[in-house]
This record gives sequence, structure tokens and C-alpha cells, in this order.
Amino acid sequence: MDTASSDSVIKRYYRERAPVYDRVYMYPERREDLRYLARYIPNQFAGRDVLEVAAGTGYWTQFICRKANSILATDVIAEALGQIKQRVGTDTVSTRVVDAYSLDELRQTYTGAFAGLWFSHVPVERRSEWLVSLHRRLDPGAIVVLLDNSLAQCERIPLSYTDGRGNTYQDRLTDSGKKYRVLKNFPTEKELLEATLQLGRRHRYQELEHFWLFQYVVDSQPQLAR
Repeated sequence: MDTASSDSVIKRYYRERAPVYDRVYMYPERREDLRYLARYIPNQFAGRDVLEVAAGTGYWTQFICRKANSILATDVIAEALGQIKQRVGTDTVSTRVVDAYSLDELRQTYTGAFAGLWFSHVPVERRSEWLVSLHRRLDPGAIVVLLDNSLAQCERIPLSYTDGRGNTYQDRLTDSGKKYRVLKNFPTEKELLEATLQLGRRHRYQELEHFWLFQYVVDSQPQLAR
């Protein structure tokens, strides 16, 4: 069993899963939450230029592009991004293979940022690093929206391990029969607020049955860690 805490292993896990990424949105118990999110999230980005982190196959891109001025959908897995153009069918969406921790590679800045089902895979000790990388690509007044699974997900995939830094893991089996131990954290509202308090204002947390939403507006002079 591979432990997907290192970048190389988790990339291998998601590359193998790229053809079936969207299966997680097919569970019947999640339908009500997903209907709400498909309406709510695009409205937050109306008229904005959006940087989407870890976009995968573009499940959320297809909704956000209905209201956004433009979207750059990024992911480290090229096989996943290749499905986005077929899904969205609009020239307002572009894609680029970029590691979520290397957003400094991008030159443009954005007025919105979205990351769906990504923050839970950021190790506790790398949260500040990722947020700094993200904020360097955002304009003052940009809106940031993070979406991820609630603890209800553990009913399907229980937590199997906790490391010395407080990161939690799930054992996941791919269609090929290979087992991976995947880092999957479930941050609390307090943790999310503490991680972003110096970066923005108007923080808002929503907890649904199967997902949580956290959003805020970027300050004009956010206090980025060095």
C-alpha cells in the first residue's frame, strides 16, 4: 500500500483515478447539497476572472463559467484537464497544468479563486505555504471560495491513520485493485478562520450535510507569510 502524503504518490493516485473522478458526485445522498452548490457557487464569481485550483475534470468549472468573465482551470494531472474543454464548450475557460503549490508560475492576477475538494489534501504543515502561493495571484477585493467534504464522507471511507502532525488518512482502493493511503483532512471552521484571518475579511462558513463552504474577500494588503 502506498501512502499518498508525498506529492509523487498522491499524483500517481489521482492520475489513476482521472477517468472516474466524477464518481464522487454520483452518490445519491449528496444530490441535495450538490444542487444547492451548483446554484450558489457560480453567483459568487459573477463577472470575475477566476483562478480554479485542482480543477480536475471540470465538474465545478461547468457551473462557474456560466457567471464568471473567465476561468483558468489548473491541475497537476493533464489527463484530468483534457476533459474540461469537452465538458464546458466555451472559450471563456482555459486550462493549464500547474502544481497547486507552484502558482507563482502564473503571471496573471485574478479577481476570484476557487478550490473544490482540494484543501482537505493539503497537509496541516503546508496550509500557509499554499495560501501564500494562491494570494500572490489575487487582486485586492478578490473572492476566495473553498469547498470540501464534511465528516459525513467518513461513513463511506473511514479514517485509518493519523500522523504526528495531526494529518488524517483514508485507505482507498482504485478500480485496478491497488490500495493507497490518502491524506484527507477535515478542518474545522476555527482552523479555516485562523489560517486566513490575516489574509482577508468577510469570512463566511457554511456547513451542509456532506460538504462545507468557506469564503472570504482578499484584503488590499494581506499579511503574507515569508
